[in-house]
Amino acid sequence: MANPAGHDTLREVDLDRFFRPETVAVIGASDTPGRPTTLNWGRIRAWAERAGARVYPVNPNKETVDGIPSLPSVLDVPDELDLAVILVADAMGALEQVIAKKARFAVLFAAGFSESGQEGEERQRRLEELLATGGVRLLGPNTNLNAFESFRDDLPGRPIALITQSGHQGRPVFQGQEIGIRFSHWAPTGNEADLESADFIRYFADRPGTGAIAAYIEGFKDGRTFQLAADHAARRGVPIVAVKVGRTDVGRSWAKSHTGHLTGADAVVSAVMRQYGVTRVDGLDELLDTAAMLARSAPPRGDGVCVYSISGGTSAHMADLLTAAGLRLPELTPDTQVALREWIPGYLRINNPVDNGGHPTGDWRGRRILDTIVADPNVDVLVVPITGAFPPMSDKLVDDLIAVAATTDKPVCVVWGSPAGTEPAYRDALLGSSLPVFRTFGNCVTAVRAFFEYHAFARRYRSGWGGSMDLGTSPGAGAARALLVPGAVLPEHRSKELLSAYGIRTSRDILCTSATEAVAAASSLGYPVVLKVAGAELPHKTDLGLVQVGVGSGREVREVYARMVERAAAATSTPIDGVLVCEQVSGGVETVVGIATDELFGPTVMFGIGGVSVEVYRDVTFRVPPFDRDEALRMVREVRGLPLLLGSRGRPAADLDAVVDVVMRVQQLARDLSGELAELDINPLVALPDGAVALDALATAR
Repeated sequence: MANPAGHDTLREVDLDRFFRPETVAVIGASDTPGRPTTLNWGRIRAWAERAGARVYPVNPNKETVDGIPSLPSVLDVPDELDLAVILVADAMGALEQVIAKKARFAVLFAAGFSESGQEGEERQRRLEELLATGGVRLLGPNTNLNAFESFRDDLPGRPIALITQSGHQGRPVFQGQEIGIRFSHWAPTGNEADLESADFIRYFADRPGTGAIAAYIEGFKDGRTFQLAADHAARRGVPIVAVKVGRTDVGRSWAKSHTGHLTGADAVVSAVMRQYGVTRVDGLDELLDTAAMLARSAPPRGDGVCVYSISGGTSAHMADLLTAAGLRLPELTPDTQVALREWIPGYLRINNPVDNGGHPTGDWRGRRILDTIVADPNVDVLVVPITGAFPPMSDKLVDDLIAVAATTDKPVCVVWGSPAGTEPAYRDALLGSSLPVFRTFGNCVTAVRAFFEYHAFARRYRSGWGGSMDLGTSPGAGAARALLVPGAVLPEHRSKELLSAYGIRTSRDILCTSATEAVAAASSLGYPVVLKVAGAELPHKTDLGLVQVGVGSGREVREVYARMVERAAAATSTPIDGVLVCEQVSGGVETVVGIATDELFGPTVMFGIGGVSVEVYRDVTFRVPPFDRDEALRMVREVRGLPLLLGSRGRPAADLDAVVDVVMRVQQLARDLSGELAELDINPLVALPDGAVALDALATAR
């Protein structure tokens, strides 16, 4: 588990020496035909020579490998060693020699470590202990040799840097080179016994010109370092697009068996990605297309999308998908529409989407139309779906699109719908350009939405690390800490004391141990009141009939008190603390605010629509500290039940500022008591038009 109070900075790793070494040793190099090590030796040697490095084969059973003198041991390498690639079965023995050689980096190709069960986990533990004895940085184990691929430098646009925990899952992304998408690096991190995704995110974000980072992640070695790395990339303005497996129980179990990582609660993983502007996608095709869109496109000035095609049906289909995704299709300005009507017949739509009917595409009018659309101030992205190849008209359209894209920094997105993909207009022209090109409507919509969302995030982002959100320790932390008993559940009245120590408003409650006390308490609070049994062993009191709302008289208080005590005795053998007599708060919207301890990210703050059905509807969202007030407000606004808080069916709107105040105070509580508090549940927190009141709470100590 990540240490919630631990490291707040990323470690320094000079990965230049990994990707641009001066000396490389390949342990287990071979030139015997048909051997896997022969193929791997050849790949590494070619990569090292392209990098200008000296490469040494290490194999005690051979005098030469491909005509190069073979060394009996890595200790015999005559130079300082930057990179050692271990291909032999005795990985631990080879690594011991690499450490003795004081190499800077090593790659461990072998599998059979934490991805392979209990024995493998023990092997990886010993491996990590061995690494701790020396200064070598290790990539792997259970990794492929994809870092040593051939990277084309003849492709346009800013490059994508690729990180994958599975080499095979990265292959279809890396093959984007074959359709004109440029890549600069590929880091296959495997089990991450040492080097992890966060190290490479930081390195790639710091490299000038990186257009985007694409990642296939099965699990995080450390949730904290992922937060720090994502923050680093956000501050550098480098977008990250990621596939993160583990959405389902099956996916989580396979991710564990594959890489040995904890996968984390998926809802928390998604929340952390939103918090740091990481675009999460589902498919490898989406990963490639979205990363390419972000890498190739300048930041937008606004959020307007225009659809242009030769078919009304095509335009309507694409417009539906874009609108359903929450994207805005503004009307073109009157001046633009007047200009377009000169070239487009009067029976066709020109206000957005724009339908030219086909014929203008094949002559001089096509370019005039495109120039006019991209000049419109309401247009920030142009989407052009071409549902089929129809040369020569489609050839002319593609030429015009490429030409007009060269005159603007507004993205011109093209969807080439032909299933063949062999047409010269696509294969030679579009793929040789720097335009964002897609094969499906869905991937185009996903990428355009991610484009706007990322740049909206980038404009507002303020890092929470490095002291800018250091809230210090609350004056109430000492009083709150004194309430916690290790491993114990605090009953409601004690849990509310915890909240009060942090300035969170609670209902007025009086703990009573007799019916007579309860009547007196109700009279002092004013009728009607709420009665609840108080006891740590009764967390779900409503389900047990141990809560009564609307108690309106002294006689009724006595009756309810007696009935509740009897029911509590049947429900638990543990003595109860008494019965709480509580003021009844009417109106408002029931919400829930809480703290959970995530296995990867540590203390995690939850907000959602609350009440007795919270576990049914699960309309909740999460954030991991640190986050600011604006982020807390976004958290509140992203629940599906937001219309209830904004006022619906004539009801007054809730005081969102007060709700955000509670979320921020709960965050402070989570940070102050991260080592002592395991869980906190405020349900319901009633959001009123003029404040927010905690009506129930339950805290659990670690």
